[in-house]
Amino acid sequence: MGDEHEQETESGRTRAPAGVRRDRDEEGRARNARPRDGLGRPLPREATGVERQPEGVSRTPEQALSEAQQLLDDGKPFHAHEVFEDAWKESSDPHERALWRGLAQLAVGITHAARGNTKGAQSLLRRGADNIRPHWNAPPHGIAVAGLVNQAEALADELDFRTDTPAAEALAPRLRG
Repeated sequence: MGDEHEQETESGRTRAPAGVRRDRDEEGRARNARPRDGLGRPLPREATGVERQPEGVSRTPEQALSEAQQLLDDGKPFHAHEVFEDAWKESSDPHERALWRGLAQLAVGITHAARGNTKGAQSLLRRGADNIRPHWNAPPHGIAVAGLVNQAEALADELDFRTDTPAAEALAPRLRG
């Protein structure tokens, strides 16, 4: 968990108890200035975290997929989600936006699985699979849609029976077929 005042909720998010202020800008958005671990969890301010994934980076689909694959392989699915989120925000095609959103959801689902948050992982893995499934017959950018859908659904089901917390790198899917 982050600092001593924060509590992790069932969804894997942290919340500050009443009376403890969080680091927010004038509009109430989180500043995200705190260091994070490899799964995106906040660390104490004085801790050394992993390098943050820059947000708002414009990439081609091929660059996004390559960078996200490397992050997934390195056990950093939270960071891969940031790459997918940039592609999602940048895409002007609603059909393709749903694909990128689904890939981001799969990455966050893996993040939650590696954090031990089974319910959050299952929900996001299934939503992610549902968002990429429409591309099954015509996968864009060489994305392994069928494999990703099958793997996400299998992992969501398997988590009900696991007694361990899986390592993120062990859950890394192959994005391209």
